Amino acid sequence: MDEPLTNQLIKCECCPRNCGINRLEGRIGFCRVSADIQISHAGLHFGEEPPISGTKGSGAIFFAGCNLRCVFCQNYQISQEFRHNPTRTLTVDELASEMLHLQDLGAHNINFVSPSHMIFQMADAIKVAKKKGLAIPVVYNTNGYDSVDALRQIKGLVDIYLPDIKYLENNIGRQFSAVRNYTDVIPDVLKEMLDQVGHLEMDDDGIATRGLLVRHLVLPGNLGNSRKCLRLLSDLSTDTFISIMSQYSPQHKASNYPEINRSLSGAEYDEIMDFALDLGLENAFVQELESQEQCLPDFTKESPFNFASTGTL
Repeated sequence: MDEPLTNQLIKCECCPRNCGINRLEGRIGFCRVSADIQISHAGLHFGEEPPISGTKGSGAIFFAGCNLRCVFCQNYQISQEFRHNPTRTLTVDELASEMLHLQDLGAHNINFVSPSHMIFQMADAIKVAKKKGLAIPVVYNTNGYDSVDALRQIKGLVDIYLPDIKYLENNIGRQFSAVRNYTDVIPDVLKEMLDQVGHLEMDDDGIATRGLLVRHLVLPGNLGNSRKCLRLLSDLSTDTFISIMSQYSPQHKASNYPEINRSLSGAEYDEIMDFALDLGLENAFVQELESQEQCLPDFTKESPFNFASTGTL
C-alpha cells in the first residue's frame, strides 16, 4: 500500500516557499494551515470558464489559506482571513466523500481551488475517492506558485490544470503578493502541467475532459507585465488555451496601492487582447468588463456566488 503523501508534511516543502516546518505536529508556515484539511466552501460553481462550469456546474472545493498574499485578492475572506470566517476541518476520507457528493449532484468535475499548500492531502483524498467510484475529471485550480516536484508526485491524479500566470516581473510579485520568485517558478510549472495533461480537450458539449487552461488577470497600469506573460504562453505553445481576465477590481488592501486602486479600463483590456492575437494565441476566453463586480464572492454567505460563467471563446 502506498504511503500517504500527507506524511511528507513532517518537513513541508509542498510549495516553493519550502518552509520546512512539521505541519503534522500542528505547526504552520506561510500558508497558516497545519496538516489538517480545512475547507471554506464546497458546492456547485457556475462562475468558471464555460468548459469548466458547463451547464451543471463545477464541483468546487475551496481550501482555506494560501501560499500567496495578494493585496487585491477577491477571495481574501478565505485565503487570508479564514480564521475569522467559517471553515470545516475534514479527514482524508471526509474530503473524498465531499467529492463523491458533488459528483452525485451532477458536477462536471471536481475543482480544487487554491490547492498548492494542500496538494498532498488533496492527492490522498483523490485516491480514496477514485476507489469509491469518482469518475469525473479533477481540476487543479491554482495561483501557479507550485512545486514542480510536488506536481510530479501527483501525476495521473489531475485531469485538468487551471493555473494562473500572475507575474513575469518579480518586483510586482513582491509588492502585490509577497512572493520573491514567482517569475522564476512559473515557466517550469506551466511546462510540467502541459507535459502531464496536454492541451485542453473538450467533449461534444464543450465540457473540458483533460488538459491545460491558463488564466491571466490583467492588472491596471501593468500592461508590460501582461505582455510578458502572454509572450511566455505563446513560447510554450500557441495552441495553449488561455483565459484573459478583465474582472480586476480593487479589493482587500488594494486601496493602499494607488497604482492598482482602480478598475481595469476597456482600452487596457482591448490592448492586451490585441496583443494576444498578434502572438497567435487564438484559443482565448475573454470577459466582459461588467464582470468586475459580478465576479465578487462573499464567503460569509452560505451561497457565496451570484454570477454565471466567466468567459467566451
